[in-house]
Amino acid sequence: MPQEKITFEQFLGEIVEPDNYIFVQDLHNFMLESGCKETYEVKKTGLLGSYKHKKTKKSVLNVLLKKHGLLVRIYGENIGEYPDFLNTLPEEMIQSIEKASICKRLVNNGCSPKCSGYDFTVRDEHFQKCRYNCFEFLITNESAPYIKTFVENEVDIRTKI
Repeated sequence: MPQEKITFEQFLGEIVEPDNYIFVQDLHNFMLESGCKETYEVKKTGLLGSYKHKKTKKSVLNVLLKKHGLLVRIYGENIGEYPDFLNTLPEEMIQSIEKASICKRLVNNGCSPKCSGYDFTVRDEHFQKCRYNCFEFLITNESAPYIKTFVENEVDIRTKI
């Protein structure tokens, strides 16, 4: 099935929960104000929004609308620049990180040489996680402000590079 491009407004129209609607609109505005490029598509597994950084041309985040809820996947390539923030994450977000797949490249050199996972510590716990689901969080009232701060930290560092 070919991917179908959609607009942000079409994506937003699929969001049911009012809190998520407002959060996604605010996040979208922040990303555009930061000069990121957006794309929205219909995928087999649900709707996908992607934002790429203007300087690095790499994805900063994805917004995924799936059957089980609205998620944000953050590509935290610069987490080493804001380690104290990770220690402030609420328990539900830490549990999400714990459940994420290990990085086969970091652990046993088993993935693509182009792939690089994340090697970091949160609250004295060491993680080596896959970049594609390590920082994938369900949007909740508790997680939303942390997701926004996480994204702001990452965009800020990428802009300074």
